[in-house]
Amino acid sequence: MGRPRNFDTGTAIERAMETFWTHGYANTSPAQLAEAMGVGKGSLYNTFGSKRELFELALAEYDRIGVALCRDTLAQPGSTRERLRAWMRFTVDSDQTEPVKRGCLIANTALELAAFDAEATRAVQIANGHMADAFTERIEQGLRDGDVRDGTDARAFAEFVLNTIQGMRVLAKSSDAAVLYRIIDTALAAL
Repeated sequence: MGRPRNFDTGTAIERAMETFWTHGYANTSPAQLAEAMGVGKGSLYNTFGSKRELFELALAEYDRIGVALCRDTLAQPGSTRERLRAWMRFTVDSDQTEPVKRGCLIANTALELAAFDAEATRAVQIANGHMADAFTERIEQGLRDGDVRDGTDARAFAEFVLNTIQGMRVLAKSSDAAVLYRIIDTALAAL
């Protein structure tokens, strides 16, 4: 019979997520993960299997947290444009206030792995799909409420917003907030 686990799995996955987000998949060592998670390397492998399996859990956690925050922001009072702007500015402000400008873990994964890794590509597609679903639902609500132009293709505009945000998250690593705010205003002018 094995020793009982003396760490919280959810907290450990969140810490792994932060580590992968900061360093990328390839540049994160198992030793870094174990240290960040507060577990021994043996516990890391016994609980999570491999670095890759832990990375997949970290991506899923990032997706879950991000979509929940997005949906919460989009559900607040205000027009569709105001709520999308609030979410987009939140992503900019989050990137700008970090000591290390990390951008988006999903976009980073797409840039680092998706060109040659089918599993990473699928994880990126799933996460992007969840975010696009949230945007689509808010734009559809805006169509019903009359604060989005009639004839707007909700899914196509949601994909445009997603693309804009992902591009901004990459630019956030080397641009200041003023540039990114202008991009937000330009993108939302089309709504």
